[in-house]
Amino acid sequence: MSFGVNARELYETLARYEEGEPYRTLVVPWVDRAQGGYRPWLAAAAEDDSWWAEKGAKHDGQELVWELYALHRVSDRLLLTFQPHIEVPGSTGPRALVSVREYLDVFTSLGMAPFAGGEAFDPFLHEIVEVEQADDPHAPIEITEALWPGLMLGRLLFNRAGVRIRAGVEHAQRGVADRSPLYWTFRRRHRPTVDLSQGWGGNSQWRTDFRLDYRTPAGDRLNVAGNRPIDGTADLHPRHPNNLSPEERLLTPGGRRELLRHRCLLRAPEAADALAASPGWERDLMPFDWRIPGIAP
Repeated sequence: MSFGVNARELYETLARYEEGEPYRTLVVPWVDRAQGGYRPWLAAAAEDDSWWAEKGAKHDGQELVWELYALHRVSDRLLLTFQPHIEVPGSTGPRALVSVREYLDVFTSLGMAPFAGGEAFDPFLHEIVEVEQADDPHAPIEITEALWPGLMLGRLLFNRAGVRIRAGVEHAQRGVADRSPLYWTFRRRHRPTVDLSQGWGGNSQWRTDFRLDYRTPAGDRLNVAGNRPIDGTADLHPRHPNNLSPEERLLTPGGRRELLRHRCLLRAPEAADALAASPGWERDLMPFDWRIPGIAP
């Protein structure tokens, strides 16, 4: 589909920009041009109605999934400013690109609705950025600070709010919940990330699917375009090991569900010693086709 703008163009322009005012110089003109057919095209993703499987000249679901991924890459880049200054191999500390207000202006102009960090932690809405370990190992997760806002496109989650939390080690372990690889994410300043674009060439990487999570009256639907249910069905049951990689088999069913919901591990796995025999095992996990068809919010 051609609307005179695309998110890859904006991302690559931002990546090359070396001057002082990228928001006014690059982002605002791009958003202005996107107010034609581009914004209504994005709105087609707002409802959980299997649009991603549609084909045709008027509406191509696959192209929209790819465009949402590219737009999420733009969001990842703009959010670097609000993340902790922690050295991660291969990362560089970016200069401030936008304020929180400017970040919200970009995406609300494209039809998205912001939400704040909120009071009650919800893995659908909140990304763990930093963990303060509570003395009580059983203390539940509580939000202590919101670092950036989240965004919804109708019922579709576009980006989670980044939060600092306090929790007991039984719920979220410092150094794991906030520093282990974050899946379905291209870049974070303070932790490694894994998405399916990594390792591909300059064009192929942009044919990466955006993860589709919907909050509906019937419950949350996670990664709806995935093809391996993990909500207790047989697909990932221990008696059906052929559907699991060796690394996936070493995670408990509960650990796999947590990884899908939080997009990262929350604690060191029970089989940590066995996994340690496979260096880089976290990058060998392939949760990208796991899904939860419907669970209570």
